[in-house]
Amino acid sequence: MEFLLTVLGVVMVVEGIPWFLSPAGYKRLLLQVLCTGETPLRLMGLSLMLGGLLLVYLVRG
Repeated sequence: MEFLLTVLGVVMVVEGIPWFLSPAGYKRLLLQVLCTGETPLRLMGLSLMLGGLLLVYLVRG
């Protein structure tokens, strides 16, 4: 459980960086995401999940 909470904390820090460094740029990015179709977003999500699983597998192997 400690490891899971640590990972969650790191994810929160990484996710907060763009909001802190460039809020206007992040708003523009969100507007672009809203205009993007569902299929490209699903493919991006799938790619991120597979990349994350691969990274965990390589590191924790």
